[in-house]
Amino acid sequence: MSCTSFSIARVPRVEYGRGSFAKIPLIMKPYGSKVLLVTGSRSLQQQSQWLWLMDALRVDGFEWQQVVISGEPSPQRIDEVVAEYHPQQIEVVLGIGGGSVLDAAKAIAGLLKPGNSVMDHLEGVGPEKRYIGPSTPFIAVPTTAGTGSEATKNAVLSLQGAAGFKKSFRDDKLVAEYAILDPLLLNGCRAELIAGNGMDALTQLLESYLSTKANPFTDALALSGLSRVRDSLLDWYQKGDQATEAQDEMLYAAWLSGVTLAQAGLGSVHGLASPLGAFFPIPHGIACGTLVAEASKVNIAAMRSRDPQNPGLRRYADVGRLFSRKHHQSDEEAQKMLIAQLSEWTTQLQLPGLSHYGITSSILAKVVENCRGSSMKTNPIVLLDEEIMSILSARL
Repeated sequence: MSCTSFSIARVPRVEYGRGSFAKIPLIMKPYGSKVLLVTGSRSLQQQSQWLWLMDALRVDGFEWQQVVISGEPSPQRIDEVVAEYHPQQIEVVLGIGGGSVLDAAKAIAGLLKPGNSVMDHLEGVGPEKRYIGPSTPFIAVPTTAGTGSEATKNAVLSLQGAAGFKKSFRDDKLVAEYAILDPLLLNGCRAELIAGNGMDALTQLLESYLSTKANPFTDALALSGLSRVRDSLLDWYQKGDQATEAQDEMLYAAWLSGVTLAQAGLGSVHGLASPLGAFFPIPHGIACGTLVAEASKVNIAAMRSRDPQNPGLRRYADVGRLFSRKHHQSDEEAQKMLIAQLSEWTTQLQLPGLSHYGITSSILAKVVENCRGSSMKTNPIVLLDEEIMSILSARL
């Protein structure tokens, strides 16, 4: 099989493995001693690694200040942090936390030196000025396994409410210098976080494999990641911290999902997750997890009806056979198996419907109206408004 032309954007250098957290001081040293530490509000401070890091920073002569990010970061919060620390000549930003924390740290690192508002650069909002930089060196340390933010160039920021939005500040200069992937930091993850983040990783891997911009490089990584999610997500969800191998595999799969989405793009699930997260307090991973089975069903039906030669049909079948391990299934049988498997996981992982977050049928037209951003553009088929509406209606 011949390869068509494709490009691969920069990815961070990676340190993966249990105990890799201990490499942070050595990795930071070449960038300087003035550190801005961006964390979540609670989980890290409850782990033994936090006390170790504080001691290590002191012993190694670092000067550090901490910024806490609670919930999904807003443009206002980013601007507040930048205004406070812009004069202080921060030399390296260390982000430790879930996807929201890493997105915030990425945006802060990008603006600490220029000092301007993030609103200048948000896609689809404001003037959309070209980002010049320079960015402050950024080191990403995920404590959840889902978003893959440690691998991407985009920082997703939200303004929630009726006039809300969920948009990206995106540039190659924002890519982390290092991603430190230590499965020990996943200890203590609550079951609902494991479920939501895990289904986010699954959806990112699936959608990047189906993307119209997929290529042989992203295909290999996506299928590798999907096999790990298949074997590990439910085990970790059910056994928690005792499932150490599953933790290892899910952290790696989440990293792969970040790499593949950054290179190939996403699809209809993420297209819908963006306005849902902007207008309602639904966690991103839950939005993805609760929609992915129905979106797959609608995508497959749309391609069969309007574009039966679409390569996305074969790709859905590929993933169905991967999940079922029944490699001699027909494409149609494999597609049905995949939809059934995704639906079963939605139930097993106790992913709530959209109505749990106050979403009603009366608001769905507004969601559809605002869903056609960059993710929808790489969906394997352009969905009609009524098809998109059917995905949402089925998951109320």
